[in-house]
Amino acid sequence: QVGHRGLEQPGSVLFLGGNEVKSSAVVKYSSAPPQAAFARLQEKTDLKLPPANWLRESAKLGPAGTTILGNNKKSKPFSSFGMAYDFIDSVGNDVDVVSDSENIKKLLKIPYSKSHVSMAVHRIGRTLLLDELDIQELFMRSSQTGDWTWLKEFYQRLIDQKWQRKKKSKEHWYQKAILSKFLYYSINGDGAAQPVPSTSKQHQEGPVSGESDEAGGASWPAPFEMPSSLSEDPGASNQGSVPLEPSYIVGHVASAPKEQNLTTLFNDGENSQGLKNDFVRNILWTFEDIHMLVGSNMPIFGGGRYPAVSLRLRDNNKPINVLTGIDYWLDNLICNVPELVMCFHVNGIVQKYEMIKTEDIPNLENSNFSTKVIKDIAQNILSFLKSNCTKEGHTYWLFKASGSDIVKLYDLTTLCEETEDKYQNPFTMPVAILLYKVACNMMLKKNQNKKHYGTIRTLLLNCLKLLDNGRHPQIIASANYMLSELFQLDEPKKEDSTDFPINGNSDESYSEEEEEMPDSDENGSYSNSSDPPDDNKAVAIIKSVGELSVPEKYKSVHRIRPSCAFPVCHGTEERCRLVLNYVLEGLKSVDSSIKKESDLPAADPSTPIPLKYEDESTSGGPECLEKQMALFLDKMGSFQKGKHSSQSGMIPGSWQYKMKLQLILKSSKAYYVLSDAAMILQKYGRALRYIKLALQCHDTYCCLCASMLPEVLVFLCQCLTLCGDIQLMLAQNANNRAAYLEEYNYQTKEDQEILHSLHRESRCQVFAWATDLSTDLECQLSVSCKCYEAAYEILLFSNLKNQNPEQHVQVLKRMGNIRNEIGVFYMNQAAAVQTERVVSKTVSTTEQQLWKKSFSCFEEGIQNFESIDDATNAALLLCNTGRLMRICAQAHCAAEGDFKREFSPEEALYYNKAIDYYLKALRSLGARDVHPAVWDSVNWELSTTYFTMATLQQDYAPLSRKAQEQIEKEVSEAMMKSLKYCDVDTVSARQPLCQYRAATIHHRLASMYHSCLRNQVGDEHLRKQHRVLADLHYSKAVRLFQLLKDAPCEFLRVQLERVAFAEFQMASQNSSAGKLKTLFGALDIMAKTKGAFQLIRKALVAESEQGKSAAENMSPTDSSTSLNKEEVLKLLSIFESRMSFLLLQSIKLLTSTKKKIGGINEEEAALQTNKQVYSLLLRATANRSLTLLERVEVILSLLEQLTQNSNTGNAGIQ
Repeated sequence: QVGHRGLEQPGSVLFLGGNEVKSSAVVKYSSAPPQAAFARLQEKTDLKLPPANWLRESAKLGPAGTTILGNNKKSKPFSSFGMAYDFIDSVGNDVDVVSDSENIKKLLKIPYSKSHVSMAVHRIGRTLLLDELDIQELFMRSSQTGDWTWLKEFYQRLIDQKWQRKKKSKEHWYQKAILSKFLYYSINGDGAAQPVPSTSKQHQEGPVSGESDEAGGASWPAPFEMPSSLSEDPGASNQGSVPLEPSYIVGHVASAPKEQNLTTLFNDGENSQGLKNDFVRNILWTFEDIHMLVGSNMPIFGGGRYPAVSLRLRDNNKPINVLTGIDYWLDNLICNVPELVMCFHVNGIVQKYEMIKTEDIPNLENSNFSTKVIKDIAQNILSFLKSNCTKEGHTYWLFKASGSDIVKLYDLTTLCEETEDKYQNPFTMPVAILLYKVACNMMLKKNQNKKHYGTIRTLLLNCLKLLDNGRHPQIIASANYMLSELFQLDEPKKEDSTDFPINGNSDESYSEEEEEMPDSDENGSYSNSSDPPDDNKAVAIIKSVGELSVPEKYKSVHRIRPSCAFPVCHGTEERCRLVLNYVLEGLKSVDSSIKKESDLPAADPSTPIPLKYEDESTSGGPECLEKQMALFLDKMGSFQKGKHSSQSGMIPGSWQYKMKLQLILKSSKAYYVLSDAAMILQKYGRALRYIKLALQCHDTYCCLCASMLPEVLVFLCQCLTLCGDIQLMLAQNANNRAAYLEEYNYQTKEDQEILHSLHRESRCQVFAWATDLSTDLECQLSVSCKCYEAAYEILLFSNLKNQNPEQHVQVLKRMGNIRNEIGVFYMNQAAAVQTERVVSKTVSTTEQQLWKKSFSCFEEGIQNFESIDDATNAALLLCNTGRLMRICAQAHCAAEGDFKREFSPEEALYYNKAIDYYLKALRSLGARDVHPAVWDSVNWELSTTYFTMATLQQDYAPLSRKAQEQIEKEVSEAMMKSLKYCDVDTVSARQPLCQYRAATIHHRLASMYHSCLRNQVGDEHLRKQHRVLADLHYSKAVRLFQLLKDAPCEFLRVQLERVAFAEFQMASQNSSAGKLKTLFGALDIMAKTKGAFQLIRKALVAESEQGKSAAENMSPTDSSTSLNKEEVLKLLSIFESRMSFLLLQSIKLLTSTKKKIGGINEEEAALQTNKQVYSLLLRATANRSLTLLERVEVILSLLEQLTQNSNTGNAGIQ
């Protein structure tokens, strides 16, 4: 039927005698042509004569003119389902009732009518579907088929043994025929029709009665079976070209309803089932606050004062009654028709026409009724049904026997469950399909967000309860897939914090398991003693139809607790497990539907049979990995060409094939999320097991799928990347290996079953190289690297690099990182080999091999980071390369014999290379702000390299190759560069180290200039320069050592060298005054060492105390002080000897000047002090029994005396 939308007419509000009843109707669909004016028949037209066009198909009277005959009052048993399928958007959501207008009229007339009522009620979400349930018809069928026998027995025992269907009288058929001819005349418009041949008598009787029998015959089908052609999938051909979008599509069955093959899926059944929507009009009718989707076949004509009228034929001799009035009124309200035209006849002869406005109908003589009461009846019936028909998927039966006042509601599903087969109920399939379709429809509205997920889940679970796997594998597989789709796996990290905010939809919720509670008695829910004894079978009872007219007698309690709230998953693991559970059910359903000779797939001649021996490939190390990697990429490449094969014999393009692909992909994603979650918890063994399962799913997907979708390839990259991460973490946590192995080998029954389903399609071995748990560190690192490389290759050859820049950057970053790890691994190995090397002095080939491997890894890593402009990481790798160069240099230094060792050109070469790499690292960073920590680290390494190089040149001067001056110049340059990169000012953990380094550099430079000064003869200018430089560097070294609290010995040494420097200068001085000045300067330097001696004393005291406590506790002492006693002793002896020398010289000089000039008080005082100190010092040095601590104490007291005096005594000299 090619329908077109009727004009959407705005609702009309009718005011009827002061009582206001709100009613509005919107035509959702109409197959009738635009209304033409009705032909007004002339008086005396004989309606008994058939018109010429009688019973020919007429668009104006509906899809077939015959509809208006015997069948017009008789509703089809599944008519509401047909409408529900067509307007799936309205079902379960905003519509309260879906039904044929005849059923609605029948319900609203219950209190006025004695006739029996028998209807099937089904609940879908918050919508009720009402259909006529013709029990007698049913039993006539069941006597032939044997179905429903249990209901027949129940009915006869319980309800109405005597009631038999009355034979329709001849009068009834006569009235029908006259009405039919009247309508045809009205369309015809030719006035009196041509008389027809005399056979017309039979023509008139035949079709009419035949039609009604036929209608009866078609109305009750056998229990719904899936059409046998289903497994071959009638929709496959027309869907073949539409690529499945994996992210959301609810499998093949649930693509959007319009191009839906669900329709084809059920079509064979629908026509025979009466599941087609064959109403002339589908109208969304709002009556007060009740929203109904109504099907109507009433013919509507133009003409009269209004755009539309309804046409009725009345026998002038029979007055109109209330039931007819309500009928006419409701018909006009439902179809939004403002006027009724009545044609009166006597014995088939037209008498007159009368026009009545719709709002005047309730006030007609003999048929006046209150519209308010009708409204109350509607609200009460709806509330009664909504309160009691609570279980989705159940078939309820609303029954009122003729002449009775009691209305009863039975739950046929529960009654039926007492018999064996759930398919005894012919409504099972239509209900299941509708639940499924409504869920599909809600799923496909992506904007519905998660608010409705609880509802969708309940719909699907109820749908699955009704289905039998053997008969409907496709819907079961699809429903399970949709259930799995409800659980979002995409953003596991964000989602954990805000699990589904779903429980807010209580108004749309309904309960799937709600048991009816005995309400207050006014609801009349439960029978009392006057009812027949067996009535405990009824779910609810209206004790008297009169109650329905009482306003709000039945309050709706259909807003039940939202037991369909979405289950809150505590954490990712639980959510994924739920998903996998549904996926497994779906897979079982698909697998069971594939026709198979046996459970084992036949051997494919082109596939080698896998033998179960230990393949070397698992333990073959990196070379074999290369091969596997090449094979894998080759295979990945071949997917692009479209080779695929299913071992189980699934036909590509069949629903099984499409469904299985979706399910496998879903499981792959779930395992990926599980793996990611395990990774965060540092359960690396479990993470590897899950990623192995994810990749096995993926492998199967690849085996089946002809063309890989970009999203799927991107997901494969994510899997391989995660796998690489896991292998790296396993390598870094080798000490927990046993625990990880245990986690890795554990497997749940569910996982095994999913694997079993996968193995039906492929061997799942393509990714074995990536997911094996190796015990060898090098192997784990190289597997990790191969995983990243594979991911990168996929991005490259599938041209996904540009669409997924983030993924591309991630993969490159990880490749750079793993190459750094491997580089460091080889570098450390080389360093280890070097330290073990004692016997052979030359560099071994092993070492050189390791250097090469390490170097190439660093080089590739640097390229990776530079390609994504990651300056920081590139700098770190350059820094590591610098370290490798230094290791090479060290290896060459040990190569010479230790005697006459010189700094070799190889060392110089490698150190200079190292310096180049460090400088490159600094250039890569550009400025300290980019990454202060890395910047400082590179600077420190650079400073160290210059310092090491200078030290080695100074200590092992290559005099055989270079002149002394040349070497001194190079050392000086290197030291100054080392100082340049040694940052003493920035406060950081490394600051003391920098200060110590700088102090050491100054000390070494000063020593060098000091030594030059001693050894050089000649050029006075140069000597003066050296003297100034030596003095400058000594003072800088002292200043820096003073800042450090843990270098007293170094400070002492520098001060002693300064004293020696002063002595050296004094030797070349001639005047006494000059010598005295130098001497007092040297003594002043000595005095300034007081701080260092205090530090030494403190350390010695601490050590002796520790020794005592250790002796008491009988525990071995562990000297926590880092004081080198030998060093202290050596320095102390030098200090004592230099001090006594200086004091003696000063005494001599002071005495001689005193003789010449006569006494000067200051000098006198200085002389006295020096003499006293000198004598004390001599005694102390003579006393051999003093301990180190006591000697230090003596020195401190002597220095104290010297400094007290120098404040006064030196005033005259300086």
